[in-house]
Amino acid sequence: MLHTLVPPSQRQTADEVAAAIDLGSGDRGGKRSGFLIMLTLAGIIAIAGVLADSTATVIGAMIIAPLGTPILAIGLGIVTGHLSLVVRSILWVLLGMAIVIVLGLAFSLFVATPESLQSNSQVVGRTSPSFLDLIAALATGFAGGFAMCRRDLSAILPGVAIAISLVPPLGVVGVCAGQGLWGDAFGALWLFFSNVLALVIAGSIVFTLAGYARDPGSSRVANRRRAYAIVTVLTVVIALPLMANSVVSVALARWSVAIQDATAEWLANDDGARVYGLEWTGTTATVIATTSDGDVPSVDGLRDALDPVLPSFVGLIVEVGQGVEVVIR
Repeated sequence: MLHTLVPPSQRQTADEVAAAIDLGSGDRGGKRSGFLIMLTLAGIIAIAGVLADSTATVIGAMIIAPLGTPILAIGLGIVTGHLSLVVRSILWVLLGMAIVIVLGLAFSLFVATPESLQSNSQVVGRTSPSFLDLIAALATGFAGGFAMCRRDLSAILPGVAIAISLVPPLGVVGVCAGQGLWGDAFGALWLFFSNVLALVIAGSIVFTLAGYARDPGSSRVANRRRAYAIVTVLTVVIALPLMANSVVSVALARWSVAIQDATAEWLANDDGARVYGLEWTGTTATVIATTSDGDVPSVDGLRDALDPVLPSFVGLIVEVGQGVEVVIR
């Protein structure tokens, strides 16, 4: 299987991979200055793209962002048993985080109102991560790991950079924190950490399959089992909230459709009635609607239609124009 995934003729040695992703080897000054300059520029481009709600600009930032390099180096350090590489790479990741978040805080001064961020698709898409984001990050990590192991796959690295979301979430963290939107900032930070751990664990698996743990330069006394256990535990800790968020999102979406359909049917006899949308506050849904005369039918009909569909803890209010609220359940 090893020869199928990484043919000997195309396999890079552990030293060659380390030279490409370890910021502490070879021309250290050149690597580190390049990393800092490109990360700063990528952060500025990403944050500007987020605030302008421009997908193309954000993608451009992903292409040039070098943050994936030290993250994959963490995986290589775990596999080869080089603790210094792991620690050094973690410190570079933390420094990169700090740079982009500070840039986001600075750019938050250009945000007119916090409400404008909550309608920005680039922000909304990065503040409520789901389990699918983790799966995508794992697949991207495998792709990036294989690209680093094989000489013939280096051309796919820009595509890998686009697929993984690292710098944009950090920019969102800074911008949202600067506007006092701490919940959104935490969500974006959680997305970043889930992507980092996915890259580390996927990279570790690929580097192990590539045989780097048995490479002559690998440590023979390193406790890799402990390192793998720590990474696995951290991944589970990250994955569980993402799974819970995914389940909640699916449930809310289904309940929203059921509520709006039932409300429209409840008001069907009123030709002037309209259902405009629905908002959630905790476990209570508020339906925005209007009727021709401001009156509504008996609430029993709507309640009976929704009782088999909604759990008992879900509340429902119908707002019928001019601030008139009808409590259904």
